[in-house]
Amino acid sequence: MTASTPLSLSDLPTLRETVAAWRAASETVALVPTMGALHEGHLTLVAEAKRAARRVVVSIFVNPTQFGPTEDFSRYPRDVATDLSALSAAGADAAWMPDVATMYPGGFATRIDVAGLTDGLCGPLRPGHFSGVATVVTKLLNQVRPDLALFGEKDFQQLQVIRRVVADLDMAPEIRGVPTIREADGLALSSRNRYLSAEERSRAPQLHAVIAGIAEQARRGGPVAGPVAEGIGALEAAGFSVQYLSVCDAASLAPVERVTGPARVLVAAYLGRTRLIDNVPV
Repeated sequence: MTASTPLSLSDLPTLRETVAAWRAASETVALVPTMGALHEGHLTLVAEAKRAARRVVVSIFVNPTQFGPTEDFSRYPRDVATDLSALSAAGADAAWMPDVATMYPGGFATRIDVAGLTDGLCGPLRPGHFSGVATVVTKLLNQVRPDLALFGEKDFQQLQVIRRVVADLDMAPEIRGVPTIREADGLALSSRNRYLSAEERSRAPQLHAVIAGIAEQARRGGPVAGPVAEGIGALEAAGFSVQYLSVCDAASLAPVERVTGPARVLVAAYLGRTRLIDNVPV
């Protein structure tokens, strides 16, 4: 086995033995949680993890508890061989790939709910989603016990929820957000982009263009209601079905009427059958 070939781990005792050996050698450990279908955004997280720690574990687990009954769990892209090849090239040390029975053994009865941060945006639209995310990430952090874990800012609400869980439960790892990686035309990288038809893909970059324009107007300090309404109209005219478009306080995710401190413009919209989310800082 070469140094660039990641260990493929699927049982918890072996994972813990591996991490314990690294710890015994005084090596720091970073975790990059994923659901597989890896793209350049994920690999950017791996690269940042390699800069921050001596050892990098990438988890690959399509978590059933964060999908609703009408969502795309069964068709979520899975390609383990391609993922492992990408992780080898990226220099990850281990791929943690538990099955559902390992993550949720018989009798499993615990879920983590985060109030406040999940009251708006994706929360009401995806009941149970953030509870599933908070629970599985807590388990991953307890399984790997890393010094830090890295998450993309594209899923900004998720990032803030995880930060809240770690703070509230007195957990040790640093949670680090990494800026969104985009295609040349602005579309945020996502495993779900492969669902887009060629025609939809040509329109998809308008999502980022619209929220970037709103952010630019919001920075001037005026009311945001007008730019938001114009943005929704522009997206609908381009064929999007907008679920929300909001300017929110970056910490609490509460909507703001005008920007007076760190904020985010966040959007979720369907383009055809594909749900896209994105956000930009203000």
